Amino acid sequence: MSRAVENLDLDTLQPYLEAHVAGFKGPMQVEKFAGGQSNPTFKLTTASGTYVLRRQPPGKLLKSAHAVDREYRVLKALADTDVPVAKVYHLCEDTGIIGSMFYLMEYCEGRIYWDAALPEVGREERGQLYDEMNRVLAALHNVDIDKVGLSDYGRPGNYFQRQFDRWSSQYRASQTDHIEAMEALMTWLGNNIPEDDGRVSLVHGDYRLDNLMFHPTEPKAVALLDWELSTLGHPFADLGYLCMQMRMPAIGTVSGLRGKDLAELGIPDEQAYVNSYCQRTGIDKIDNFGFYIAFSFFRLAAIIQGVAKRAIDGNASNKNAAELGQHVGPLAEMAQEAIADQIKE
Repeated sequence: MSRAVENLDLDTLQPYLEAHVAGFKGPMQVEKFAGGQSNPTFKLTTASGTYVLRRQPPGKLLKSAHAVDREYRVLKALADTDVPVAKVYHLCEDTGIIGSMFYLMEYCEGRIYWDAALPEVGREERGQLYDEMNRVLAALHNVDIDKVGLSDYGRPGNYFQRQFDRWSSQYRASQTDHIEAMEALMTWLGNNIPEDDGRVSLVHGDYRLDNLMFHPTEPKAVALLDWELSTLGHPFADLGYLCMQMRMPAIGTVSGLRGKDLAELGIPDEQAYVNSYCQRTGIDKIDNFGFYIAFSFFRLAAIIQGVAKRAIDGNASNKNAAELGQHVGPLAEMAQEAIADQIKE
């Protein structure tokens, strides 16, 4: 009888890894990590050590989604930079091994916080962890993309126009209902995309607290995780997405700080956070920041709609995925709040 864990054929996988990864040796035990909506991720405990395997989900996928080969490439490129990343060992593009493309990387020990309010730590450490998250984001955007070999990791041209076109298309491809707030938001964004200011950096695409692993005892990041949406683009997209979470409640696996007293918690407010980022990246200020937050709400809404559609089609990686679709409208409404706040300023 063959061994299988969540559709991984271990009798095929183990000899493949032993042949392609230096020092890898079975037997191996496999468990799937809980949480997350992107690429299914597994912990491999073996005679030679502990590893992490990330794969594309099985089944038909939206075009350009779940590109684990891009994740592998960017992790490899960042190995010697100030951005903390896990070491990668092997990319398997042969879908015949486990049914989809996958890669193997090191298993990092550390803390992952799922609640943006950080109830597990004290007030002082909350501020330190948020400052470290700010530092890592600035380090990411300060990476010399030519030096690390990522100058062709994204397309040229107006990043926000490209992203708007991409996520509008993905949203339409996975749309199940007519949501008026989403239609109004897409119209506004399409009419208010900023002129291309020439800023180009490596962007993570899903930069948030629970995609950072921190040192077991220190407020220091040891690995930035989940690079599925990374590309070359505009750095304010990542910053807007991070600040968006200060304005939103918890939705699915994405935590938020809406309604929380940030000063009491020891977490910097949006303006202080933006100021720290600007100082670290050498810029004076950011104009029209409401657009970047609104755009982030739109993109998250489009992503969530895609997850919900995959659940309906039967190939989402989390059993609660179908319920996420109900949040698309409220996210679009929160985007409109950010737009209104900017107009008031």
